[in-house]
Order: sequence, then structure tokens, then C-alpha cells
Amino acid sequence: MALLKHRPRALALRLHRWLGLGLGAVFVLFGLTGSLLVFYTELDSLVDPALRRAAPAPATPQALPSWQALPSWQAVLHSLQQAHPQRDRGWRIELTPTGVAAGQGRMPPGPGLVTARYLQPAERTGAFFRPLLVTLDPASGQVLASRFWGSFAATWLFDLHYTLLLEDTGRTLVGLLGLALLLALGLGLLLWWPRRGHWRSALRVSLTGSRQRRHYDLHKLAGVGGGGLLLLLAATGAALALPEWVDPVLQRWSPPQVVAAPKPARLPGVPLISLDDALARAQAHWPEGRARWVDTPAADGAVYRVRIWLPGGPSQRFPRSLVWVHAQTGAVLAARDARQQSASDAVLAWLHPLHNGEAFGLVGRVVVCLAGLLPLLLAVTGLQRWRDRRRAQQARAQR
Repeated sequence: MALLKHRPRALALRLHRWLGLGLGAVFVLFGLTGSLLVFYTELDSLVDPALRRAAPAPATPQALPSWQALPSWQAVLHSLQQAHPQRDRGWRIELTPTGVAAGQGRMPPGPGLVTARYLQPAERTGAFFRPLLVTLDPASGQVLASRFWGSFAATWLFDLHYTLLLEDTGRTLVGLLGLALLLALGLGLLLWWPRRGHWRSALRVSLTGSRQRRHYDLHKLAGVGGGGLLLLLAATGAALALPEWVDPVLQRWSPPQVVAAPKPARLPGVPLISLDDALARAQAHWPEGRARWVDTPAADGAVYRVRIWLPGGPSQRFPRSLVWVHAQTGAVLAARDARQQSASDAVLAWLHPLHNGEAFGLVGRVVVCLAGLLPLLLAVTGLQRWRDRRRAQQARAQR
């Protein structure tokens, strides 16, 4: 038997229709911007002229300062501090290591560009999220671009997708719209769900029949074929946009793993260890891991915080394992092992890599990128279905 009959079905159909007609344009916007954001770092490198560097002239080691003789993370930090000496609260650097194995020597920067973030710059005080992003060439130490989040194409697109350019209010609105998309998709699947014994006809698609039949079959094909994936993307997107709603529910079910961040005072007269040494200490704590981000100490701070990906983690770019290293003694002060996290932490750790496909590597990212086109197909075919029904009603009224 069908899941919905008679009056409940009519109400579900009406709600599904008006959600699609009323919010379809927003759903299409989410889909198209989401498709682009799957590869937003690659997109940024393509569209921003500042990142199209010319190959620097070869330099001899004698012509370079000692800290720049070979690419190193300390050289990267030095370049950031030289370019922005007034910014003294520390940098968050995304690490692009070479193939040097963790715990077996230096982990110099890879051949690509390096981007660091300065959180909460004075020029953007009070803004929702407007860090300064500085991109440089680690081989030469040259700063190629200093840009505020939201002021260039890739991050503007991110804000459009995540907040509709309305900052914190927009983020909540996006979460609610994600729930509306979840409802529209769920109603569509319920309305399509066939009676027992009618699965073959329900799955049949004909593109050679009447115009009305083609519109229906294309709408059905997009909804049934990609409905499960779109439900996942809508659910994870809503959860990411509404952490103040989702996190308390999960944490009540399963208390989170809590590791207090150490905040030791700086020892007078003791110099800081190099960033490369701090990274080596952090990686030695988990030799099987790979450092992905590091927060350098502020002018009066004494801690390097290193974010490390451990095998099995769903996100290689934003892992959740952390190591705190004393910036003067090199001692490991604390560590947070994501492999020992609670169930609620595990759910939260999977949300973003599921939403952008990263959890399944390049294949997953490509699948999510293509899935972003489905709301457009659903909106166009749904609109055509509505117009077909309107024409049929008008023709019956005339007769």
C-alpha cells in the first residue's frame, strides 16, 4: 500500500509544491554555490591574479639570510611577522608538508603556496568572521596576497552559501532553510513511494512520451536518484549552520571529550624554540599522524597548538586531534586524541567532511560537486510540472 493516501497525501503534495515554488530559487543557490565550494581553495588559486606567481629567479644560499637558506616553517613565520609586524597575537598557518615521514626529521613546506590566518584583525572588529589571510611562497618568502575574508571571490562565495551574506543572522536563516529543504525532499520521496508490487513501474523512466510525462520522469529521476544524497547534504548543512541547536542535543546524549587548553606564562629570558622544532615535537607525540595546522604563540604567549590528522580521521584538512607544545621548553603540555572522542564528538567530526565529500576523498568531492546541480534540475522540472497542471486545469475549466 502507498505510504500516503487521500487527504494526508493531498496536504503533503500541497506543502511539497509550495516549498518548491517558494524556496526553490534558494535551494538552487545552495546547490550551485555548494558545488563550487567543494573545490574552493583550487578555485581561489585559479581566479585570483595575486596567486599566479611568476617563477622567482634562482638564488644562491650565500645570497639569502640564514633563516631563508632552505624553506622552513620558521622562515614562513618570519615572513609573516616581517610583512605584518603590528599583528602580535599569533598566526594560524595551514601546513603543506612534503613527503618527509613524521618523526623522521624536518617537515619543510611543500612546493605549493602557504596560507596563514590572522584571526580577529583590528580592522574587522565586531565582524562575524573576517580573518586576514596571507598567502606566500615558502621558497622565496615573498608575500603574494594579504586579503580579508569575504573580500575576494572564493570567501565571498563561502559567505553566500553559509550566511547569505547576513553574518550570524544569516547563518541561522540558512540552517532553517536547510531544514525546509530536508522537509521538501522527504515529502517528495513519500509522495513517490510506490505501492507494493509497483516498484518496476515507479522506477521506469521514459523520455520519449508526452511533454508532461518527460517533465514528471525527469523530476522523479532527479529526486529518486539523488534524493538520498541531497537529504544527507541538507541534514549536515543544517547541523553545521545551527550548532547552538545541535550540539546541546548531542552532548546531552553523549558528553563531549574535554581537554583544557594549557596557558602557561612565558618564562623570562628563555628564547622560543623554532616553529620547525615545535612541529617535530608534536609529530613525535603521534608519529603516525600528519600536522595540518599550527597556531603560533602571541607576543606574550608560550604555546604552539598543532592540529594533527591521525589515520582513520574523516577530515584530513580539518582534523580534531590537537597537541599543545610549550614554546620555550618544547614539552608536550596536553593532547586531544580524536580516536578516543565521545559519540557526540564523532558525529560532529563527520558533519563537515560528509557535507563537502572530503570523507571519501576525491571521488566523494566530485560526487558532492555534481549533486549540487540536482536542486536546479528539480526546480526546473518541478516548475514545469506545476505549469503542466495549471494548463490542464485551465483546459478543463474552458471545456
